[in-house]
Amino acid sequence: VQLQASGGGLVQAGGSLRLSCAASGRTFSSYAMGWFRQAPGKEREFVAAISWSGGSTYYADSVKGRFTISRDNAKNTVYLQMNSLKPEDTAVYYCAADKTVAGSPYEYDYWGQGTLVTVSS
Repeated sequence: VQLQASGGGLVQAGGSLRLSCAASGRTFSSYAMGWFRQAPGKEREFVAAISWSGGSTYYADSVKGRFTISRDNAKNTVYLQMNSLKPEDTAVYYCAADKTVAGSPYEYDYWGQGTLVTVSS
């Protein structure tokens, strides 16, 4: 599976962005998908994950209620809708794929290249 993340940019605090992650390959619908982020000088951290069917979603406490992960298996795409953005959300956001849902980046086999989100105060 090859992944291509997009949708990052500069936004003011309180604003919104939607990230997309397009996957190649016909087996996308069999993979769980996750979003992670990495701020400068920090470790990569879990943001959200979704099961292969989209029936189960998981969020980090820091984004719960503000971010929504979803997927469209017909379009081989997973999304991360980010609302009420805060300066501490500034990071490079990565999408990842694996056969099972997991919260650790070490569990994911496939990664996109990352897209930068910058939230100004």
